Amino acid sequence: MAELETIEMRAAYCNALLEIAEKDKRLVVLDADLMKASGVMPFKKAHPDRGIDVGVAEANLVGVASGLSLKGFVPFASTFACFAARRAFDQFFISSNYAKLNVKLVGTDPGVSAEFNGGTHMPFEDLTMMKMIPGLTIVEPSDDISAGKFTHLLFEHDGCCYMRLHRKKLERVYKEDEKFELGKAKILAEGKDAVVFALGGVMVRESLKAYEMLKKEGINATVVDVLTLKPIDRQLIIDQISKKHVVVTCENGQVAGGLASEIAEIIAYEGLSCKFRMVGVFDQFGQVGKLDYLLGAYQLTAEVIAQKVRTALRTTVKVGFGGPGFGMKIGNK
Repeated sequence: MAELETIEMRAAYCNALLEIAEKDKRLVVLDADLMKASGVMPFKKAHPDRGIDVGVAEANLVGVASGLSLKGFVPFASTFACFAARRAFDQFFISSNYAKLNVKLVGTDPGVSAEFNGGTHMPFEDLTMMKMIPGLTIVEPSDDISAGKFTHLLFEHDGCCYMRLHRKKLERVYKEDEKFELGKAKILAEGKDAVVFALGGVMVRESLKAYEMLKKEGINATVVDVLTLKPIDRQLIIDQISKKHVVVTCENGQVAGGLASEIAEIIAYEGLSCKFRMVGVFDQFGQVGKLDYLLGAYQLTAEVIAQKVRTALRTTVKVGFGGPGFGMKIGNK
């Protein structure tokens, strides 16, 4: 059967919601004056009694979602990731998670994908904030296929979740019959010299580009799509680092408290020895610009990833910190 045409990730998200709605009347979809931007307007038209726009009131969005969950519904509440994290954090922490409810919060336009929304609306910190919530499941799909299937998985999961969702179209990574699990990563390319852990559609693509660049130079790297930041695929990470010893993390957000921090904690706790490099945002605010410009401005490009691998393979770096993308050789083995 021929593969379907790639669609925007927000469309894949909405399509999955429509599929769920046909089978389960517990589903309710909410938004905060961004239904068109979030791609859920088709759901509102198909199910007007189950599509709720609360207006420009993100804290109320999560409060209403929590109330619906308390009554047995399964709410999916979407808004820009900057609002999901900064404006609604307390409500999501207390009303949803502390109360042990079943709210699915979706933050769109993560990191540099916010583009012309500008610095105030460019969330580099959302994953860092969300990762601090006990028991919260956090996912970031990398294409339309994974976006649709993770929407189904989150609906089936009993407990609060945060999905970081790129809204626009991205080149497809997975085939339509790909199977996914919460807490499980995917190996997209394999090599013996290094391992690159990438999170999110933007960084997965840059990592795959870096893989091709390095391959032409005789350097073979493994590329892992992390997919679930929490609970992270700990055993796969341990296995890969144990075999490769050169590790690069790639994320479209702050490295502090994000994927890099999570991998570093595993390395330290397990006593693994490796050369460790990070690609991500280092203590910076957002800005206005097109995606390609922003990738360059924050050093999130394939060339930067490839260079991290090259330098790690060539050098022995002492323990310590040396600014953005610092390297360190850590471990006791």
